[in-house]
Formats: sequence, C-alpha cells, structure tokens
Amino acid sequence: MTDPIVQFDKVNKWYSDSFHVLRDIDLSVRQGERIVICGPSGSGKSTLVRCVNALEEYQEGRLTVAGLLLGDDLKAVDAVRRQVGMVFQQFNLFPHLTVLENLILAPTWVAGLPRKEAVERAMAQLERVRIAEQANKYPLQLSGGQQQRVAIARALCLTPKIMVFDEPTSALDPEMIKEVLDVMIGLAGQGMTMLCVTHEMGFARSVADRIVFMDEGQIVEASEPEQFFRAPRTERGQAFLASILNH
Repeated sequence: MTDPIVQFDKVNKWYSDSFHVLRDIDLSVRQGERIVICGPSGSGKSTLVRCVNALEEYQEGRLTVAGLLLGDDLKAVDAVRRQVGMVFQQFNLFPHLTVLENLILAPTWVAGLPRKEAVERAMAQLERVRIAEQANKYPLQLSGGQQQRVAIARALCLTPKIMVFDEPTSALDPEMIKEVLDVMIGLAGQGMTMLCVTHEMGFARSVADRIVFMDEGQIVEASEPEQFFRAPRTERGQAFLASILNH
C-alpha cells in the first residue's frame, strides 16, 4: 500500500469563535481514488475540499497532500497548488481572453512553459473535454456547460495529480449538466484522483469509490456507493438521501 495522496488527521477549522466549520476531520484518499462528498448546505463540504489546496486554512490537526504538509510553509503551499486542479461552481474564466489564452496563462506564467508547448498542451486538454473547436472563441460566446468544460481543461493544463470539483454543475441549466458530468466520468475512467462535492447522486453512484457524507462540519459516514444508497448507516444519512432522491 502506498501512502495516501491526501490525508486529513483531526483537522479543525473555525470561521469565528462561534462557527466551528470543520470538526475533527479524518479522511484518507488513495491515489486514483474517486471520492464524492455530499451533505446538506452548510455542512462544511466546500470548506473541506478548499483546504486541499490551501484556499482555506485550518487551525488544528494535520493535512498532507502529495506528501507535503500544508501549513505555514508557503513553498509547500505553492508546490501543492501545482498538483491540485480546482474547478468551481463559477467558471472564473477571463472574459477578455480567448479560450486558448485562458488555458495557456498559468502554464506560461506559473510553470514557465514555452508558448508553443503550452498551446499544444492546451489543445490536447480541449480535445480531452471535447471542445477543441471553440479554442478561439471568448468565454461569453459559449454556453455555461461549455465554459465549465473549458474550466476543467484549464485545470488539467498544469497536469495535476488530484482534481477537486466544488459543485461544478450547480450553476448550470439542467440540459448542460450531462455534458460536464460526461467529461468528469471520462477523467475518472482515466484513473485521475478526484474529490468532488456534488448533489448529482446518479454521478456519485456510478463514479465514486466512496461516498463521504457530511453534516454540521463532521464526516458522519463514509462508505461504498452501494452501501450508502441502499442503506445509509445513520439517521442523518437516511434523511439526506430521502430528501435528495424525492426532490
């Protein structure tokens, strides 16, 4: 067994003295594992995944990512961010740059890649998310689903070891959700380590190796999809699943 690629050990985070947003989080993620994190709004899901590349800081415990301890060491933070691709609810694309220019920005500026190589890598990732024909368009000329696929391609351009998705389909119209989920299913099939916060339970059931259910800042249960969907172990899990599936 290799060491986990992500390891939370008794991680705690407070937003203020009164709001304890993460409570004693213990979670190990193996390389190539696909974890779906679900739970009611305000349960700490987004905060948890944002800690993985230090977009959120924690106050207690230990968090190691790709063998590096995340804490006060800015070099470690920088090294981790190069290995974690992040896809958000909002696409965060630069509207004044073309799709291709959005994709080559980080590889040329952050990773120091020559432009020619960055363009080749960007086009390869646009092919991967099935949107290469839109390379010279501007983000606002694309649908929401297309923009989110561009955002995924942009994250892949830094060749991350881990992809983190924070509710990537929640800002999309229903007919656009499938095209984004199809891309994510493709990545999962290629062995990418994935942490995904989502309410798309069909996706969770078909792609996840483990479902992590959170409530009130705690991991209430973590189990294989069949176990979770057939018979959640806790009353809170049962109530959440009933509300989602009957929605």
